[in-house]
Amino acid sequence: MDAEENFSRHLFLFDIDGTLLTSAHAGKYALRDSMQSQFGVREDFTGISLAGATDGTIAKALLAKNGIPVTQENTTRLLEGYLRHLGKRIRYHPGSLMPGVLELLQHLHSRPDCILGLLTGNLVRGAEIKLAFYDAWHFFEFGAFADDHDDRNELGNVARVRARKIHGFEFPSKHIYVVGDTPNDISCGKAINAYTVAIATGEYSVEELSQCQPDFLFKSLLDTKKVLRSLLG
Repeated sequence: MDAEENFSRHLFLFDIDGTLLTSAHAGKYALRDSMQSQFGVREDFTGISLAGATDGTIAKALLAKNGIPVTQENTTRLLEGYLRHLGKRIRYHPGSLMPGVLELLQHLHSRPDCILGLLTGNLVRGAEIKLAFYDAWHFFEFGAFADDHDDRNELGNVARVRARKIHGFEFPSKHIYVVGDTPNDISCGKAINAYTVAIATGEYSVEELSQCQPDFLFKSLLDTKKVLRSLLG
């Protein structure tokens, strides 16, 4: 593959919750279950922000809120319990892929000039549980996850390094698209000077997301052809 062909390839990095799918709060309830089973705490999530945060950050906030020492051991204990409960919860919550997501992923996956990865606050095992349940895990070659860093803005560089190792070349910033539904996703994309693609299918409205000045903003991914024309011409 020559340099010109490399330069023409596009890297799409997708958030999961609120962007690719809704698990109908299976993740939130799995965290609640883990707080109960691991620490005997009945958690109501008052004061805890989930949207756009990494699992590690959420776990530490839950521990601190309840006066439990925020140690690596306790964080690991809480998250391991979360993954066990998530594997059960996901089957009983009426979630789904977001409108248009399957069509978009199928199209991008079929194109030799497009590479799909994940850029998510989920742990890698949590990401797999969610996406595999909705038969979408296979679309993604690699990802950057909460296992890699608690700071969401550090994950873009993790993803770029992995993309380079797999494909043997550096993706220019303006050939990278970070797709998400929260202001944190937009900030994460801007941290690596990538194109930011905001989708108002999560907790934030079009108006709220527009204030963060993403490069692209869609109400949803339902009009797949329009999204593709906007992003790739």
